[in-house]
Amino acid sequence: MLWPEAVRAAVKTGYDREIVSLYPNRSLIPRSLWRDLIGGAKDDLLFAGYTNYFLWLDLPGLRGVLRKRADAGVEVRFLVGDPDSPVTAERERIESVPLTVSTRIRVTLDELGKLRNDAPSVAGRYSDRHIALSVFRFDADMLVCTHLADQMGHDSPTVHLRRRQDGGLFDRYAAHVEHLWAAGRDI
Repeated sequence: MLWPEAVRAAVKTGYDREIVSLYPNRSLIPRSLWRDLIGGAKDDLLFAGYTNYFLWLDLPGLRGVLRKRADAGVEVRFLVGDPDSPVTAERERIESVPLTVSTRIRVTLDELGKLRNDAPSVAGRYSDRHIALSVFRFDADMLVCTHLADQMGHDSPTVHLRRRQDGGLFDRYAAHVEHLWAAGRDI
């Protein structure tokens, strides 16, 4: 129902008005929300997760959707960790799971390589400075996942934000991830 959302957007004041919903685990975000946010983007898609590998597994046909978005003029970017960095090796030691962080990054690098063959405008960069925070941007919507201690990303709390004001949560996270992007190294 649209009415309560319209009232919330028009009446609620304060910085928390940008919070659309909260999820105790990233894995609880409905796949339909991911598909809607990605498929509906008109200007900007930024996937700044350290591995981003789950996207390729959880969203069948993602490569084709991203290619179509890029062909439509949407800026599509991926910020991932360096699979060979000491930061990645330390995270692997902490997580201590068979599907290592570097392997998960390489899944994304493989998919990204295939995507870039069809859509060369898709960009990718390495950064080791977002190991504990994933930011996924879809125009004026954003999913922010804060990683907890030794838990993997899918077990971490995630907030869905929608930009509604200058200087709010959305703008702060957007500035943070743009800083990481600018400091990153091209893949």
